[in-house]
Amino acid sequence: MEELATLEDLPQEYRDNLEKLNLVPLWPSLRDVLPPETPQPKTKPILWPYDTLRPLLMQAGDLTPIEKAERRVLVLANPGHGLENMRASSVMYLGMQLLLPGEWAPSHRHTPNAVRMIVEGNNAYTTVNGQKCPMERGDLILTPTGMWHEHSHEGTEPVVWLDVLDLPLVYFMEASYVQPGVHQNIQGTSADTAYGPGIVPTPVFTRQNPHNPLLRFAWKDARKALENMAVNQPDAESIQVTYINPETGTDCQNIIGFSSLMLRPNETLTLPLRSSAMVFHVIEGQAQVQTTGNNFDMTQSDTSCVPCFAPVTLVNKNGDKPTFIFIADESPLQKKLGLYSERPNK
Repeated sequence: MEELATLEDLPQEYRDNLEKLNLVPLWPSLRDVLPPETPQPKTKPILWPYDTLRPLLMQAGDLTPIEKAERRVLVLANPGHGLENMRASSVMYLGMQLLLPGEWAPSHRHTPNAVRMIVEGNNAYTTVNGQKCPMERGDLILTPTGMWHEHSHEGTEPVVWLDVLDLPLVYFMEASYVQPGVHQNIQGTSADTAYGPGIVPTPVFTRQNPHNPLLRFAWKDARKALENMAVNQPDAESIQVTYINPETGTDCQNIIGFSSLMLRPNETLTLPLRSSAMVFHVIEGQAQVQTTGNNFDMTQSDTSCVPCFAPVTLVNKNGDKPTFIFIADESPLQKKLGLYSERPNK
């Protein structure tokens, strides 16, 4: 493409007159906002090793009581966006949250959608609009926009989970806010549901609910599904399951998509170039994420992020055991907007 004129090519008097009227010439910045062929993301490839993060999270538990924190979280910030902006990518926020034995994180609701991927511990639970969702390692718990939620811990060891929110997008839209609530009365548990593998209520009785009626996806169920796929589809290019709304078959939330992938022993899997950023979190095992200029060696509970259109190859570092990876990406939003695309990874 032909090189365009710069701002400095314009007389200072003309530039001053534009500024007084809150006007900006487009052409000097046109290639920045519309780069040729491929976006120029601010998101950088980055790894957050859990063994270096965890001591600081536990120290936060000593330094700040839950009453003074409301949510005790260390944000996984991508330096490409500036640490103060608390973004993992342009759309995704990540945070490691700690709940200590006997603590209660008070009820509130907010406009951003959130999920919790449980990293360690047990005997804690999240209550979402009166539904009790037990928290065990590898479970995925949804707290969609506008739903009351609180966290309680009845165990003896710390519980940690990875928060994934669409906060950067909602904040950019100037639609981000929170409302405090009161302690919820538990009306049932996540097991008290008609939803199961291949089972949903007869459509005439289906609730007219704008949100996913299934709020907890147990890891034992997702893991079993992956293992069964590996046995029944030995020639499948990839072994992966997506968390969906069982009433509609669509992604479990509207903005960010969530899935779990199994790498078979010694497997190497090259992904297509995708127009959305991706987050990888190791639930079990060891994997290497190979991307532009980086080879991230990841073990259990590590988290990484790669930008849009980045080449990604996943390698299982175990020769005798599978590795399981939780993935979050921005594809649902991009598909709704007609922006999502894939290219071969050459």
